[in-house]
Amino acid sequence: MKSGWQSAVVAMGVSMSMLLTCPAAAQKQPYVPPEYEREGGPYVPTPNVVVDRMLGMANVGANDHVIDLGSGDGIIVITAAYRLKSSGYGVDIDEELVRLSNQRAKSLGINERVLFEAKDIFKADVSKATVVTLYLLPEFMQRLRSKLYAELKPGTRIVSHDYHFEEWMHDDEVTFDVPEKEFISGVPSATLYLWIVPAKIGGAWRLQVDGNGEYDLALQQRYQRLMGSAEGRGGKVSLLEPKLSGAEVSFLLPLGVHQRRFTGRVSGDRIEGTADFGGGKIVRWHATRSKS
Repeated sequence: MKSGWQSAVVAMGVSMSMLLTCPAAAQKQPYVPPEYEREGGPYVPTPNVVVDRMLGMANVGANDHVIDLGSGDGIIVITAAYRLKSSGYGVDIDEELVRLSNQRAKSLGINERVLFEAKDIFKADVSKATVVTLYLLPEFMQRLRSKLYAELKPGTRIVSHDYHFEEWMHDDEVTFDVPEKEFISGVPSATLYLWIVPAKIGGAWRLQVDGNGEYDLALQQRYQRLMGSAEGRGGKVSLLEPKLSGAEVSFLLPLGVHQRRFTGRVSGDRIEGTADFGGGKIVRWHATRSKS
């Protein structure tokens, strides 16, 4: 026999989107049976296994604030709050689904940490999110891309079910069997995509290494993809293996015949970290954004 909580979860669902495609290719509109159509995008129940995998992929915990855009009847936010003790916020255009979601949250005793509102997802305040979950049609994914990139804090995790941002390449993905999805998509599986929102560090910086000189950094950024160069007394060199994940940045800086590993953390217009100079020698460094 299922508990009241289990029965509530089995009954819940979220908005559905489109079929799995390669991130490099344009996404096609899925076939959606007429009974699932509604204004603002179709809605069908989502298997609990997909919800669990989405929350696991985002590593949701008690300190997280989960925002679900296109929340349907609230299963993702409610599951995160009830089982993982997070707080959460769901937005959907369907007022009846929003009412039911708030009702379920109250019945489970989590309404002080969870709220659902009937609202345009493009007008929702996402600034407090540490995790954003999505199950939206391709056209909405592309329209949301710039909003989420601009408004979310560095390090925020985004997890999307089956559908991606095209030019904003994901950081991770996983595909797994979900036989019950076949009657809608024709494919008995789900693919989840993960993005970690990167800090905005493109531009000119002044790098100072304790006891080892100063350099002008020039960084070019395309979402989390990073390229750059450093120029000092010894001339100009390209940064090697530059990586950006959330607010964490790392690169190799060629200094003479050696390549030194720099790691740091971005905080607004400042980056601070350490550099490994070999032989156990670790030095501190910082960089400040140059004023234009």
